[in-house]
Order: sequence, then C-alpha cells, then structure tokens
Amino acid sequence: MRKYTPKGSVQKRAAYTNRFKVVPSVPRKEVVDDASKRVLDRIESSGIGILDAYIEIDQLVIEIDSRDNYETLRILKEECCYRMCSELSAIDYLHDRGEFEIFYQMLNLDEARRVRVATTVKKGEAIESIVPLFAMANFAEREMYDMFGIPVNGHPYLKRLLMPEDWQGHPLLKSYPLQGDEFAAWYEIDKIFGKEYREVVGPEIRDPARIDRGDTRRYSRVGHEVPFGADPADEESLTPIEYSENFMVNYNKSSKMLDKRK
Repeated sequence: MRKYTPKGSVQKRAAYTNRFKVVPSVPRKEVVDDASKRVLDRIESSGIGILDAYIEIDQLVIEIDSRDNYETLRILKEECCYRMCSELSAIDYLHDRGEFEIFYQMLNLDEARRVRVATTVKKGEAIESIVPLFAMANFAEREMYDMFGIPVNGHPYLKRLLMPEDWQGHPLLKSYPLQGDEFAAWYEIDKIFGKEYREVVGPEIRDPARIDRGDTRRYSRVGHEVPFGADPADEESLTPIEYSENFMVNYNKSSKMLDKRK
C-alpha cells in the first residue's frame, strides 16, 4: 500500500466536484435589542475587546480574542445568567484561513436566550480550559484535542477520548482522508499480530461500500452461506430461503411473477 501523502483539504475537494453547488449563507443582522446590548456592554466594561458582534438566526454571536475566552465566559455565567454551556467544539479552517474556529454555545435558562462565543487559534496554539466554570467542558475539550489536535491549557486530564492513545493524526481535520491513511490501515494488524504479519494478513479494508463475495460465511450473498471455516470456493449451491408466514401474506407461497423473474 502506498504511503499517504497530505494533499491539503481532501474533503473540500470532494465538495466542489459539483460545479452547481452553492453554499447558502446565513444573514447577519445588527444588534439592536436591549438584552443583547446589555451583555455586550458588560463584557466591554471589563476591558475585553469585542472583535465583532451580530445577530445570526435570532441569536447573539460574539467574536473575541482567544486569550479572553475564560474571562468572557465567566462574565456570561456569573453576571449575565448564562449558566449553561451546552456545546463547545472547533471548525477546521486551516485550508482557507490558516486557523481553527472555537465556539461556545451558552444558554440563559431564566430568559430562554442563547449566546454564541467564537474565537480563533492558529495551528499549534492552545486555548484556556473552561473546566473550572463548566464541568461539561471536560469531555468536550478532550474530544476537541483528540479530533482536531488543539491543545487546551489547564485541563485536568487532557488525553484522547475517542481514538486510542497511540493513534496518529486527528480524524476531524479536513486534510485527514475519509478512509484513513496508511497508519489507520495497518493499526489493528500491528497491534494484534505485529508488523511482521502485514504480508500475511494484509491491510484493513476501510471502504464501507465494499462487498466481498468470498467472506467467511457469505453474509454478502444471501442463500450462498457456507459452513464456518470452509473455503467459499468449495460450495456454490443455493440454500432455499424461508420467510415467516402470517395471516395477511404468505411469503413462502409460489408466485407466477417471481417464477417468471427467476
């Protein structure tokens, strides 16, 4: 198997194969309501610079510097009644802008209002952990580190969450191939048997659309199952398929149309 060579945004290339594809844009509106203005005034009064603020889908969006993420969220929680962080994650814009966007989705249960706090970091730059403010950030920040490779300063236990600890690469990067790279193809073989068995076992097949007509029990060929451990090439006879019977339809009953098709 040829070694995988990074080719920029692999997933983006697939999205633009359709020349008629038009990505819809969400309109941004000016902040005019008093509740949103009070939130912005409180954040700015603490010395935090707001890079941009607007209304998007009836929700206030605040863009800040990455160094102010902890203090901004503290103010929203303790002084503006946004006591719940319902979601946090990142978006890979490395190919277009050379940076990640990190967002925090905040919820005010008293007023049924939401605020989205967004910031950006360069590749390799760290973001401050908000675990002391919101316990839910523990697993969310670990997942962000695991999937995107974004380090989080001050996290109590920053280890991979979904992938094995010795995994190479970060699967949610747009440069990560959809079927995995060379390391992914040989990972289980190397772990279970050892690298010396690569030629014996062969690489892992990671294509979900692939159907092997010679699999162990012929699961991919209904009616052609073979005994466990037997060579599929030794048995090619068709096994009759029996269906359940009920008071409405007897699927085992012979049909002239089916017989004709056969």
